[in-house]
Amino acid sequence: MTDTSPASSAQPSSIVQEQLRTELNQFAELQKKQFSAHIPVTELVQARSAFIDELLQRLWLQFGLNKVSELSLIAVGGYGRGELHPLSDVDILLLSQNELDDATGKTVSEFLTLLWDLKLEVGHSVRTLEDCIKIGLEDLTVATNLQESRLLCGSSETYQHLDETVNSGKFWPSEQFYRAKVEEQRARHARYHDTTYNLEPDIKSSPGGLRDIHTLSWVARRHFGATNLLEMSRFGFLTDAEYRELAECQDSLWRIRFALHSELRRYDNRLTFEHQASVAHQLGYTGEGNRPVEMMMKEFYRTLRRVSELNKMLLQLFDQAILNNGLETEATPLDDDFQIRGHLIEATKPALFQARPETILDMFLHVARNAEIEGIAAPTLRQLRTARRRLNRFLVDIPAAREKFMELVREPNVLSKAFRLMHRHGVLSAYLPQWSQIVGQMQFDLFHVYTVDEHSIRLLKNLKKFSDPENRQRHPICCEIYPRLAKKELLILAAIFHDIAKGRGGDHSELGATEAYDFCIQHGLSRPEANLVKWLVNQHLLMSVTAQRRDIYDPEVVAEFAKEVRDEERLDHLICLTVADICATNQELWNSWKRTLLAELYYSTQKALRRGLENPPDVRERIRHNQQMASAILRSHNFTQREIDVLWQRFKADYFLRHTHKQIAWHAEAILTNDDPEMPLILLSKKPTRGGTEVFVYCQDKTKLFAIVVSELDKKNLSVHDAQIMTSKDGYALDTFMVLDPSGKALNEGRHNSVRRALIKALTQMKSERKKKRPPRKLLHFNVKTRVDFLPTKTGKKTMMELVALDMPGLLARVGSVFARQNISLQAAKITTIGERAEDFFILVNEEGSQLTDEQQQQLKTALIERLDAAR
Repeated sequence: MTDTSPASSAQPSSIVQEQLRTELNQFAELQKKQFSAHIPVTELVQARSAFIDELLQRLWLQFGLNKVSELSLIAVGGYGRGELHPLSDVDILLLSQNELDDATGKTVSEFLTLLWDLKLEVGHSVRTLEDCIKIGLEDLTVATNLQESRLLCGSSETYQHLDETVNSGKFWPSEQFYRAKVEEQRARHARYHDTTYNLEPDIKSSPGGLRDIHTLSWVARRHFGATNLLEMSRFGFLTDAEYRELAECQDSLWRIRFALHSELRRYDNRLTFEHQASVAHQLGYTGEGNRPVEMMMKEFYRTLRRVSELNKMLLQLFDQAILNNGLETEATPLDDDFQIRGHLIEATKPALFQARPETILDMFLHVARNAEIEGIAAPTLRQLRTARRRLNRFLVDIPAAREKFMELVREPNVLSKAFRLMHRHGVLSAYLPQWSQIVGQMQFDLFHVYTVDEHSIRLLKNLKKFSDPENRQRHPICCEIYPRLAKKELLILAAIFHDIAKGRGGDHSELGATEAYDFCIQHGLSRPEANLVKWLVNQHLLMSVTAQRRDIYDPEVVAEFAKEVRDEERLDHLICLTVADICATNQELWNSWKRTLLAELYYSTQKALRRGLENPPDVRERIRHNQQMASAILRSHNFTQREIDVLWQRFKADYFLRHTHKQIAWHAEAILTNDDPEMPLILLSKKPTRGGTEVFVYCQDKTKLFAIVVSELDKKNLSVHDAQIMTSKDGYALDTFMVLDPSGKALNEGRHNSVRRALIKALTQMKSERKKKRPPRKLLHFNVKTRVDFLPTKTGKKTMMELVALDMPGLLARVGSVFARQNISLQAAKITTIGERAEDFFILVNEEGSQLTDEQQQQLKTALIERLDAAR
């Protein structure tokens, strides 16, 4: 090329570089102060873009790049729009008409290197005009960025060539661009589980985030040439009110993003637990405890919902304008008020919802009854939005609306789409005042991944899955029970109310139960029906707590649970509610282990109810049955009855009660054929047992045995979920640990030998060299107070203890070491991790094999709290 090459010696000196860094730092500090002084965020974002413009233009001259006649420096993407947050990427394109010569290429490289040295997050590309167009045609992201290009300095002629090509009809025709951006948005939403209500949302990419506003702008710019939201309203696709709403939402999201970027050192748009409190403080939210974050996040989620609703409505209008979809389709009447066009429902009267608000529920009745309806037509959605805002009372206060709501709840397919759409478009909030209070309600833990309202909607969706035979393998009991429930609406109402009182203080189960009962009576249900719903809401955690945190193989535990449940109707409703609740809390929570625990509790309780609570099971008969069945298996393997009897005389009756006959035979065969009785015997079940891998430990009992075993299992990245700790009459440990791998599944058989060897070595040496693990980053932001509670027992022979603590690496090993130092023997343990919290249950006895005295309990409590708090 014939351009005059710049002199590379023009590169700024280290002194000038330091001066530039100072300027950048001073500008960043100035913007923080201006933000704190409530300068509009729009001005700040545009001011940063202008500041970077001026900096790049100065450096362009400094490096002599202005002498390269055909070279342009172009801002693209968000920077091209003139929008830069504190940590936003500075996306630039260095565009030339021909390949750069070596000298110019070297200078461009030095120019970019300086920008990186200045700690600017620069996204750059150096391309010829031909290459730029070619890549833009192949890559949607590049094409989108080029659409928002802006010349900073350099050749206006080169930039003009680019601008003319990008804005021509041949470069990504609007129909092709529209379809690609809609698919891009669909894929992005799927990454966030298609919900705006994740507890650690992404301000930019979550559904309803800034990207959804950008998508509207990109499509409008490509088709209409509209360069901003205001111009979109002038084309008639946005009403003035909708324009103001989108602008207000963008401003709100910008303020949160600006505050977040001011807190971070590296670019990120995730509003994590770590930064929520500091961002809320910056934005001026005040109050005790988590109140500032709750207020900020509720407002944030409402903003996301508004953007999401407008995004879907406007894309539908674009769909009609760009692709001509639906315009030629003839409408089919549904009744006097509604019709269906394509797959969308339309109101036939322009002010239907304002004149008769109860007809809002008629629309969702049609959605529930007609599988062809996939959504609401844009004009009808506009009407719904207007009517919803002009309501002067909740819909529940309108008698006709109450009748239609119950009709809707009883509709067989209501769970398919209707409730989800009612929530998305604010109708559940408009109907029920309590629901409006949980919209965007945070849950401050690592157990839940959604807000309270989103969790409840997902629970309803899970109930629907129980009627689908395809889910029988995943949910066998529920898929059998749910279809035969006579009044599914009672379970649906319990699902709606189960968490509706969260965030109001007090016991949310009790508060919700009272409100659920009043709701049922108000809606014409009988008192027995209302009482069932009330009981389900009040006890919706009972079954999961009992299964996961109690010894369900203890007949007393099953009897107590059965007394609370009282009848099979309650039991059937409760297990469906429990399973749907667990699965709606966190997609990774449900596994074979939980399924098996709940199934065993369900069937044990069902037997107890059918037998009659006044007829407890004969424990001695169960022991005899297990011994006879196990003996038959062993004899078939050529063991004599005398060999079997001699071994079993060493075992206590409790052993035969708490193991199945197959487990007993498995243990006995291994013990009877063990070549070296002095060495620890370790067995691992080849097939999954109750969804996990059973690890059986047989050796002479020692005080630190439990602590050593759990420490070794922790080193192998295995989590203990259940432990049966037993000792034979002659002092041998007969301990069983149920373990799962990090994915919540049974251990791969290929790892069995390494686990076995590690346990044998540790138990032979009677020590485990536990490597100290760093707690996961997220745990650092939760303060779980260590709590030790002792529960009352009927027999008075054993002590039951509950421990709540931060789920730190090595927690169980520390607990075991405290038991050993206090000379306390562990007989059983149930290990439950709920997000950042460990909620563990232990059955303990003292040195004499008796219940702990009050003094021993106090000593143990003090020692556990001191040991666990010191380990943080």
